[in-house]
Formats: sequence, structure tokens, C-alpha cells
Amino acid sequence: MRLHHGSWATDVVRVAIAAMLVSANSLPAMTAEESQPVLERIDAQRPKYVEIASKIWRWAEVGYREVQSSSLLADELESAGFEVKRGVADIPTAFVAEFGSGKPVIGILAEYDALPGMEQEAVPAKQPIKSNKAGHACGHHLFGTASTWAAITVKDEMVAKNLKGTLRLYGCPAEEGGSGKVFMVRAGLFNDCDVVLHWHPGSENRAGLETNLANISGKFRFRGKAAHAAGAPHQARSALDAVMLFAHGVDLLREHVPQETRLHYVITNGGNAPNIVPDFAEVYMYARHPDPKTLDGIWSRIEKCAEGGAIATETTRSLELVGNTANLLPNDAIAKLLDKHLRAIGGVTYTAEETAFAETLRPSLLRPELPPLTEASQVKSVSEGQRYGSTDVGDVSWAVPTGGFSTACVFPGVPMHSWQAVACGGTTVGHKGMVIAAKTLTLATLELLTKPNEIVAAKESFDKRRAGKSYQTRFPKDQRPALNYRDNAAVEP
Repeated sequence: MRLHHGSWATDVVRVAIAAMLVSANSLPAMTAEESQPVLERIDAQRPKYVEIASKIWRWAEVGYREVQSSSLLADELESAGFEVKRGVADIPTAFVAEFGSGKPVIGILAEYDALPGMEQEAVPAKQPIKSNKAGHACGHHLFGTASTWAAITVKDEMVAKNLKGTLRLYGCPAEEGGSGKVFMVRAGLFNDCDVVLHWHPGSENRAGLETNLANISGKFRFRGKAAHAAGAPHQARSALDAVMLFAHGVDLLREHVPQETRLHYVITNGGNAPNIVPDFAEVYMYARHPDPKTLDGIWSRIEKCAEGGAIATETTRSLELVGNTANLLPNDAIAKLLDKHLRAIGGVTYTAEETAFAETLRPSLLRPELPPLTEASQVKSVSEGQRYGSTDVGDVSWAVPTGGFSTACVFPGVPMHSWQAVACGGTTVGHKGMVIAAKTLTLATLELLTKPNEIVAAKESFDKRRAGKSYQTRFPKDQRPALNYRDNAAVEP
């Protein structure tokens, strides 16, 4: 998919859309007094949505396998009056829930996939859940639940106040490496959207204006010949040797790429027994950089490392492209809107019990000098900058004006993708951040539905940020989502 920008036609379309939007609801923004009943209704529904988030936290389903989690959220939306389309974009656990009709079209993103190897009880000491093989170390159980909660709350307001427009909740699987949203964008599910909102659990409250790293990931597979490792090693061609040479090449490459680059991998299959020369081995590789074009060049060099490993060991190689996500395109107008509502709602404060939980957790961190817990009660200023994670929200942001924010769902200083984050997310610490997110999404969406000028401003920022740039996914048109990407290659695929 490629988008070109900066032509006179873009301006003509934007002006036409602006005129159409102004003729829609065009109501004054909600005052603090008017929004209070909405916020109180959210507070009253807290037990219900905490239970939903807790179920998804306990299920901890990994990317493209979020069968129970996606169904639970889709069922809630359907029961609330949304029309739900399931299995969109050739993804069984993706869905789109829609309410209303006509313009404007406002989308809210929801995620719900967990991370493998992160199983953990909601306690401040490392204690894996024996029945699980994954955990919500990035808080997507909170993400999906708060987004669903907000969508249903907005829908109720649309009915009560006869607001025109279309509200969509996008159920997005496999954000953690599977690039689910890329395929949803490619399927045209965002084509008529005016604005998309998202949020993410974190350790602070802040509306986002930063960009992040584009990402390419894939599984390099090497095939050789097996033989007795002691009796006939000369008759073998080791696939594991090829993986190790590939990995060594990547490690040497780190010195010769731009400093913003991130390269990391895991060996998902290195053989079955030491006395058998492996005839199959696999390594799962990630590469990231702020600029997608620069990243393409880095990935080409990584492929040469794989080629070199295969040549040196007389094995064959193949590549399954698993993920490819774009960098986030910030939106000034949406960041300003979200910041306003996030500040009106405020951050979180911790009880004595939660503070004791944090103090017990502190020694387990590599950097135990946690920032003051009072930071969670603050809303940080919007600022531009470079983040070093990646997300397929980036691909959505190149297709439609998109903005997001984070709320404190783990204690300040606790890193995401850790067992400590899983523990926080299963307690009231995570639930408090989820409530703030649901409220912020609700108020921001209602303002977008009733103030057309906010959408016009978002589109103007979108056009300005995107001018002269293009977007193209590395996925071929005929490639389908890697639905089994969370399989470790215990056996040759």
C-alpha cells in the first residue's frame, strides 16, 4: 500500500470534508458540569469492566490466538447495540464494532494480546502462574477493556443526545510482533475514518506526540543434513552452525548501523539433542529504526548475514516475514485534545496497600531507585521526541489522523515487558490507569463527534506531517497474516 501526498487534490478533498463535517453535529464542547454525569456513570460501571479486564489478564492469550479475549469484548459491544463484524482482514480474532451512521467516523483501537513467557501472579515477587505460558506484560488486557468501555459509554451518549455520526471500535490482535493492524489497514477498514484514537498502559500519564521505531521482523530458517555428532559428523551439514554464524554476523553488524538502530533475536530452534547434528534450526529476528527507508537497507544487510551463514555451512535458508510496522506519525491537534481531557481527569493516587506493594516490588528491579510514586498523580507535558518501541498503530497513523496517550498502569519506574508489569496489571494499580483511559477516550470522542473543527484541525495536522512522504508496507499484496507466528519451531514447519 502506498500513499502519496502534497497535491492540490488533497487540499480540495480536505476542504470538502470540512464543509461536510461542519454541517453535522456542531455543538458546543461539554462543560465540566455536563461531563460529570458521564464520568460518574463510568465510575459506577467500574466493577463490571474490572472483571472483564481480569478475565483477559488471566487468559493471557498470545497474538492471533486471542479467541476468548476478542470474543468477550466483541460480545459486550454486540450486547450494547453495536453491529459487529468478526474475522475481518483474514484474521479470526480481529473484529470491527460499529454504531451509528454517516459522518464523522471516529475510530477507537483496542488490543488484547499477551506476551509469551511472561506468566506471573499479581504479587510483588516473581511467582509464575503454572497454568499459563504467557502474561499481559504490556497491559493489553487493560487497553482492550478501556477502549470497549469508552465506546459503549459514547454510544449511550449518542443515543441520549441524538448525536449523528459513526463510532467504531477496532478489535486489533497481535500487536506484539504480528502486525495485525497492517493487514486491517490493507483491507481498507480505515478508509472512511476521520480520526482514530488509541491509548496504552505505561508508567506515566501523557498525551503522545512522539514518534517511534519502524520495525521489520522475520524467522530465518536453515536446513542441512543430520548425522551422528560423534560417529559421522563429516557427513552432516549443521543448521545450528548456520544460525550461529548468522547471529555472529548480526552482532558484528551492530557497530556499522546508525546508533538509533535496535537489533535483537532469539533462537527458537537449535536442534533436539547434542549427539545429533541439527538438520533444522530457526532464529526469530527483529530490526528497528526511526526511518523505514533506512531500516530497509539494514534489513538487506541482515539478509546477507543469513546468506553468509548458509554458504559457509552448505545449508539452505528461507525467510518468513512476520512483522513490518511503520513509525508513528504524530498529530498535533489530537495530542492537544487528548492532553486537555487527560488533565481535566488527572492522574492516580495510591493507597497505603498499593504503596506497600510498590516497596516490596522495588528490590526486584534492575534500577531499584523508583521515581516518586507521586509522579503517577501528575499529567506530564506533551512533547515531541523519539521512543524506541514499535507498534502497528504506526501504520494506522499513516492512513488516517491518529492520536494516543498513556496512563499510569504500573508504578513509575517499572518497565513494560517485565513480570513486574504483569503483576501490576493484575491489581488495582492497573485498574486505576484503565479508568483514567476510559474517561479520557470517552470525553475526547464526544468532543470529536460534536466539534467538527477538531476534526478539521486533525486533518490539517495530518496533511502537514505527511506532506512529501509516502507509506508502503513491506508485505507483498498476497501475503496473509502469520497466524502461527507465536509457534516456536520445536519441529520443522
